[in-house]
Amino acid sequence: MAPKVLVSDKLSETAVQIFRDRGIDVTFDPSIGKDKEKLLDVIGQYDGLAIRSATKATEKVLSAATNLKVIGRAGIGVDNVDIPAASKKGVIVMNTPFGNSVTTAEHAISLMMAVARQIPEANDSTHAGKWEKSRFMGVELTGKTLGVIGAGNIGGIVCDRARGLRMKVVAFDPFLSEERAAKLGVTKVELDDLLAKADFITLHVPLTDKTRNILSAENIAKTKKGVRIVNCARGGLVEEAALAEAIKSGHVAGAGFDVFETEPATDSPLFNLPGVVVTPHLGAATTEAQENVALQVAEQMSDYLLTGAVQNALNMPSVTAEEARVMGPWLKLAGHLGAFAGQLTDEPIKAINILYDGTVTEMNLDALGCATIAGVMQATNPDVNMVSAPVVAKERGVKISTTTQGKSGVFDAYIKLTVVTASRERSIAGTVFSDGKPRFIQIKGINIDAEVGAHMLYTTNKDVPGIIGTLGSTLGTNGVNIANFTLGRKESGGDAIAMLYLDGAPTPEALDALHGTGMFQQVRPLEFDTN
Repeated sequence: MAPKVLVSDKLSETAVQIFRDRGIDVTFDPSIGKDKEKLLDVIGQYDGLAIRSATKATEKVLSAATNLKVIGRAGIGVDNVDIPAASKKGVIVMNTPFGNSVTTAEHAISLMMAVARQIPEANDSTHAGKWEKSRFMGVELTGKTLGVIGAGNIGGIVCDRARGLRMKVVAFDPFLSEERAAKLGVTKVELDDLLAKADFITLHVPLTDKTRNILSAENIAKTKKGVRIVNCARGGLVEEAALAEAIKSGHVAGAGFDVFETEPATDSPLFNLPGVVVTPHLGAATTEAQENVALQVAEQMSDYLLTGAVQNALNMPSVTAEEARVMGPWLKLAGHLGAFAGQLTDEPIKAINILYDGTVTEMNLDALGCATIAGVMQATNPDVNMVSAPVVAKERGVKISTTTQGKSGVFDAYIKLTVVTASRERSIAGTVFSDGKPRFIQIKGINIDAEVGAHMLYTTNKDVPGIIGTLGSTLGTNGVNIANFTLGRKESGGDAIAMLYLDGAPTPEALDALHGTGMFQQVRPLEFDTN
């Protein structure tokens, strides 16, 4: 059955057609995004939800979204999506961070120029029939220092454009490497240095606990007298009341704001102040940008629903279409390793340790880790998936650690999982053979070669004569057919294990009969998702 997607906000018809062309069953109804009750009523039918800003994907909506797998936001901001609730529900949240980057950067430059030359006020004066040349004395951008707070995608474009205007550019961004700074042609500085040096300041960071009011009253006071401040990123990055006072006092010469603490902004301390240019969140409002983000979100959601590729996800690692093809068997293996450990663990898990050996270390380890954790957690919560598993593990206080190492044995690559509880550690390792099938290669330090099937039986025992015969005859007597049978032991007479691949789940009677022989320490039926 084709995946179903609801487009509940205004997207271009071209974007909607992308869903159709990819074989997606799409419903395009922008009225639903504005009707909370209707959205709640229909959302349970859909695998995907494509939105802009009108639709509110609240916790209540997500609770009703029984089949939802992905939410795609055509744009950068996801303030209208409850990401923690989506993560707990196992719903991927994607945005389109690059579709409107140029447009937003250009708007920041435009506001900077408008503020520098007082263009809106001069425009109003001239339209009024006045000719006030001496009133509107501006400043040049050439030779001035631009302070860029946040030199990511959009901030990087602003840096490039500003250098084209012959401005000196300093940037504050904890994640900006010296190599990236050199490539952009900017000087990396600390925030206080930027505040002291910049003639113009522009912000290009997301709104987080760390960035909220990054230009507070205290930091605005540290700025150079006569500075001009531009914000096209997010409302809440600048303390608007403090900025308004700094403008009134003459410390700040002007400001250009496209975003506000409260939107729609019908009132703000910045309104009607001289030297202040304001626009109604137009950063992405160009025909090119609106089309780009719509097309991008349609492609991303289709790729995920049809191939498993994850791009620009905010709550799980991205996996490209090529990675999804190459890593598919390894993601399966990671899930199987987790499922084995999870099904055998009957007490609270304290830690999950994952070792990657050989060529697998070159793969997307974040995604493999999520698949492994999901396998473990699904034993007690079947609704957990790669998105929600890390959240569930964190809520339970499970410590996750990852180790990588070069090829250390006969296999080119393998993954080893160790689950730690208060009383013991349980480990299992696996690899993917050339046929693309995952194999278990070691359990509790005992080497084996076990193909993974939907229905399996795991036993532990002392290495004594008669184990094979007892397993075969007991299961056969109880109508259970063995498809594959793997044995392993540490040494003669020592600890031994068996992994049996069965045609169907073993009956309770068969399990009781095996326990009744007294030959086995553990007899555990296991289930694996091999689809």
